[in-house]
Amino acid sequence: MELSEDAKFVDRVSEFVVAYDFEVYDIIGTITWFREHRIIMYSIVGLYLFSIYFGLKWMKHRPAYTLTRPLIFWNIGLALFSIICTLRGIPEALYNFSKPDRTFQVICVGLPHNYATSFWALLLVLSKVVEFGDTAFIILRKQKLIALHWFHHAATLWMCWIGYEYYETTGRAFFVNAFVHSFMYSYYALKAMKIKIPRKISQALTTLQIVQLTLGMYIASATMYFLAQGRPCRMHFETVCMGGIIIGVFLVLFVRFYIDSYSLKNKIKKI
Repeated sequence: MELSEDAKFVDRVSEFVVAYDFEVYDIIGTITWFREHRIIMYSIVGLYLFSIYFGLKWMKHRPAYTLTRPLIFWNIGLALFSIICTLRGIPEALYNFSKPDRTFQVICVGLPHNYATSFWALLLVLSKVVEFGDTAFIILRKQKLIALHWFHHAATLWMCWIGYEYYETTGRAFFVNAFVHSFMYSYYALKAMKIKIPRKISQALTTLQIVQLTLGMYIASATMYFLAQGRPCRMHFETVCMGGIIIGVFLVLFVRFYIDSYSLKNKIKKI
């Protein structure tokens, strides 16, 4: 299996962002490692689901842990990480979107590329394993664990891992996810601090998630459109099809969650 053009032609310094020394790494070697060790990802997801099942059983007859201080630092850490990812990912995206036929360029061609963008995209993939800790806090604090939460975490790791394996051009849109998480984890940190936050903020965050997923569906649809036109597109079939299905499921679940949580009918019931 050939490595993508992005992996072969990565400039350390380009006109849109300068990569720091620590951001320069062996991209081809890392991609190869991901491809040869996909079983690790499946094992992590399996262990995650296993831990959820037995964690809920273990906490069933135990008092809830408070964990206020650890939760505050946890969310602040993830918020800061997401902000950095956003700032490092935006310059390359803006540069590529400034070109003619920008949608095709970004989705199917996506050159030029930079070490800084690649490095933080890789860290974002790895952060999806770390974010499983969100579920641990929910279980230990005996909060309600909805299917949307654990399915979203497990499937997101799957998509990100596969996307990095094929080093997809659209992976450079990772900053969109980081941007959403910047607000999301900041919101969770403030809630953990017992700061009263208007319900409209929570509603706006869910709306932001839906917008992100709608963008993902647009990318999948645009890829299929370009392929139907016979235009060369280096997005991999597995990523487009399976990723599109998962994002579609996410979108339905988030819209349903939005309606259940914020619809007028639901508000009347609560009154």
